Amino acid sequence: MDPTTPSHNAKAHHIVTAGEGLPADKRTLAVVTLSIAVGLATLDTAIANTALPVMAIDLHTTPAASVWIVTAYQLAMMVSLLPLAALGEIVGYRRIYIGGLALFTAASLLCAVSWSLPTLVVARFLQGLGGAGIMSVNSALIRFIYPSKGLGRGVGLNTLIVAIAFTVGPSVASAILAIAPWPWLFAVNVPLGLIGLALAIPSLPFTPNSTHHFDMKTALLNAAAFGLLILAIGEGAHQASANVVGLEFAAALICGVFLLRRQASHPAPMLPVDLFRRPMFALSAVTAVCSFAAQGLAFVSLPFFFHHDLGRTQVEIGLLMTPWPVAVAIMAPIAGRLSDRYPAGILGGVGLALLSIGMLLMAFMPGQPSVFDISWRMLLCGMGFGFFQSPNLKALMTSAPAERSGGASGIVATARLFGQSIGAALVALCFSVSMSHGSRLALGLGAGFAGAACLASFLRLLTNNPAAPRTPR
Repeated sequence: MDPTTPSHNAKAHHIVTAGEGLPADKRTLAVVTLSIAVGLATLDTAIANTALPVMAIDLHTTPAASVWIVTAYQLAMMVSLLPLAALGEIVGYRRIYIGGLALFTAASLLCAVSWSLPTLVVARFLQGLGGAGIMSVNSALIRFIYPSKGLGRGVGLNTLIVAIAFTVGPSVASAILAIAPWPWLFAVNVPLGLIGLALAIPSLPFTPNSTHHFDMKTALLNAAAFGLLILAIGEGAHQASANVVGLEFAAALICGVFLLRRQASHPAPMLPVDLFRRPMFALSAVTAVCSFAAQGLAFVSLPFFFHHDLGRTQVEIGLLMTPWPVAVAIMAPIAGRLSDRYPAGILGGVGLALLSIGMLLMAFMPGQPSVFDISWRMLLCGMGFGFFQSPNLKALMTSAPAERSGGASGIVATARLFGQSIGAALVALCFSVSMSHGSRLALGLGAGFAGAACLASFLRLLTNNPAAPRTPR
């Protein structure tokens, strides 16, 4: 991590305040740094999912056991996102970001040299902690890198990077596996991570540090509550024993109650209950969770829909899935720029309405649709999702005070992961209800979540948000 101390920070380096932004040349370098790190964290999730069957065979393990390669990464991120975001407010966001990128890079090397499932799972857990260091303060750093008038553009660009990484992930994994064994999926992260570190140290801004102390007991309660919750959702999705899943949910609830009681009077709570008292922040968080649940329902169920219902090959499935993230990549920067002029409630509401309509059209698609029939519906879904994402991210960040940017940034990443986990679990529930119509049921349920997110987005127009953008005259 960055060796400078907070006191030395203030004396030797210029402290950038929220809305001030970096000079243009330094801002470009910082944006490249964020692009590399966020791209790696997003890409790594996609390529690991794609390569699970190959890794299971090579490590002599079962497909069910190999799921822990993905679960360990998600679990590590979920238990550490909010604690690392809170720590970033205290010691500086650049420290957490650089430390997270360094750990992610080192853990990628450990993944590449792993010789068994247990060693790979441990390495993936460490990689998830590093990824949490990156994602927990990523949105907070954007708020300090860009001036206020260009924040929407910065958010849109960041969303574009995530969409591109998500889009090319399966293709990158397939290309690497075509010429090299699976350890190279992780080994390629090492040189890119080192380049990111070399750029991060001179470019990322020094930000004001909070004076409150880090609460270790709260961090442990947070890890237990969210860890048990994600574990219960994941095992429920894989049809584990109802007693085990119920016990995990109950334990997560108990830990959550103790966590809320401990945070109630804290001036800067790790689980930012103080920010949820702000209607704009609370509605934006609800919008994010519901929309990412809709996305999770779609992206887990659609491959089954294309394969089992429509009889498409693996290559065709990859091509049919592409229009959605491509549309997100196109719309995210446009929506980001518009969010500098128009309220997030309108932009997000319109985008989520399109997403809900698109998912309904997918659910009621004809029995033997053409490639065109599928593609234009996927494009509509992607356009809607991309149009919502950038304005919603900006609304979450600007509805929190500058000194609470870490807490807001942690909620951004937590809402994304939590929503996607709920979506994946609900897909399993849909298939248990009906194997033959499970995919269509999941898409219909996703349309409902998108509709709920649309309503929450429009409700933001009724709030009095001091950070709302003003349309230039």
